[in-house]
Amino acid sequence: MDTISYLAQTTFPMIWPLVAVIGALIRTRHSTSRRATLETWQRWWAIVALGCGSLWITVSFVTVPDVMATAIGFDRTPFQFEIAFANLGLAVMGFRAASPSASARERVTIGLGAGMFLWGAVIGHVYQWFAHGDHAPGNTGGILLCDTLIPAVMIALAWSSQRSGGDGASSPARELTERSVR
Repeated sequence: MDTISYLAQTTFPMIWPLVAVIGALIRTRHSTSRRATLETWQRWWAIVALGCGSLWITVSFVTVPDVMATAIGFDRTPFQFEIAFANLGLAVMGFRAASPSASARERVTIGLGAGMFLWGAVIGHVYQWFAHGDHAPGNTGGILLCDTLIPAVMIALAWSSQRSGGDGASSPARELTERSVR
């Protein structure tokens, strides 16, 4: 595999956090309150980084399992189907975390749930990397960053929202009040 192809494949998973950051930055560029900014960042991160990123993994493992097996440096196995549906669960949790009614506590819990799976995957990727020399683009690089950062950022944003005095959940009355204050 040539260097450019390897770099493209290994960095592709970073598209989801990158889009979430760009979207949140654009959406909050004129934000007047820390609380509204945190809410926007949490939603972008939950929908795009966790939700869409996990949905992409689901679709990839279900529709092109041979390509994904090659990308992660393994032979095709039934385990890939399980990974697909574990990621579907993460996508559903991400979309739930973006709900206006999701509290900061619920978002922390979703981040922790995602972290248990993704941080376990990081341990597996690193083990395969060092124990077996698996440098496949789907085993190292961008996927390690995504699996580490996505839950950590979700937890940090929700925790920050909770500490700033908001529970992270929106209500129509609160949104109306915040809009009239702006």
